[in-house]
Amino acid sequence: YQRRVREQRSIEKMVKQNRFASTEGGVAVGLRRGHKVTKRTPKAKPSATKGKSTKRTLFVRSLVREISGYAPYEKRMIELLRNELDKRALRFGKKRLGSHQRGKKKREEMSGVIRAMRSQK
Repeated sequence: YQRRVREQRSIEKMVKQNRFASTEGGVAVGLRRGHKVTKRTPKAKPSATKGKSTKRTLFVRSLVREISGYAPYEKRMIELLRNELDKRALRFGKKRLGSHQRGKKKREEMSGVIRAMRSQK
């Protein structure tokens, strides 16, 4: 029942939006009814760039990582990954970081660190 109500509301919303303007139509009835208008392409909002890493932040993070090193739990994760205990490393990361997604991300980061160490040698 709720799904039907939601669908009905979305249809009503679409009808309201399409009541007066049409990009191609210019006819009185039908799907393409309404006044002929040109479609606007607004400028991208600054909020669209939220979360994007800049060169400066990446540099600062790498510098902090270089100076401060790794946290004890990160060292343990690296050790687990070296011993090919990927699943155990994920479980450990999940427990320390609080969620599955964060654990997976951290495991990937730490395996990247190991790869970088191997390529330097």
